[in-house]
Amino acid sequence: MFTGIITGVGRITNVKTLGADASHGKQLAIETPAGYLDDVQLGDSIALNGACMTVTTFDAAAHRFTIDISAESLDKTAGLDQPGPVNLEKALRAHDRLGGHIVSGHVDGIGEVSHFAPVGESWELRIQAPKALAKFLAYKGSITVNGVSLTVNRVADLPGACEFSINLIPHTIDNTALGALKAGSKVNLEIDLIARYVERMLTPGISA
Repeated sequence: MFTGIITGVGRITNVKTLGADASHGKQLAIETPAGYLDDVQLGDSIALNGACMTVTTFDAAAHRFTIDISAESLDKTAGLDQPGPVNLEKALRAHDRLGGHIVSGHVDGIGEVSHFAPVGESWELRIQAPKALAKFLAYKGSITVNGVSLTVNRVADLPGACEFSINLIPHTIDNTALGALKAGSKVNLEIDLIARYVERMLTPGISA
C-alpha cells in the first residue's frame, strides 16, 4: 500500500531481457538518490511510476536495486521498458502519515498527455484517460499519475476518451519526474480506491 507521495526520483539505467521471446519479462536496474536504500530489504515493495514492484537485489552503497517485471505488467504499464527517470515510493508503514490518498500500486490504465504548459507559477497538465475510467474521474477527486497523488481540477468527456486537468505546483515539478512529461507522453493511471468500491456497490445486480 502507498500514498502517492513520492519519496525519491530514480532512474532506470539498464533493461535486461529475461527470455528469448515476448512472453518473458525484463529485469530493470534502478539508480536511486544517496541513502534511499538504507532501510530497504530484499523482497520489499517499491512503486516505480505508480506500479508496485519487488526488490530482487540491491546495493545500498552503490545506490542501486533491481526488480523483475513480467511481460503482462510491461503490457499494462508505461515507461518501465526503457532507461529514464522514474518516481519512487516505498511501501507505507502502519505509523506513517497518509499525506496523499490510499494507493494500491496497481495501474488501472494508461493515459496520454495532451497538454503540459506553465500557467503563472504552476503548470497545467491535461491527460486523456481511457473511456472506461471516465466514471471514476470527478472534479476535486483524487487520481494517481505515474505514482503521484494529484487532485483533478476539470473533467471533459470526449467521444473516445476522458480528458482531465491537473495543476502542478513548483514543488511537485521539482521533486517528481512529472516535469519530464510532454504532449504525447504515456502515463500510468490509478483511480481512487474508494471510487472503485462505490462503483461496485452501485452496480445493478449486486446484492447486499
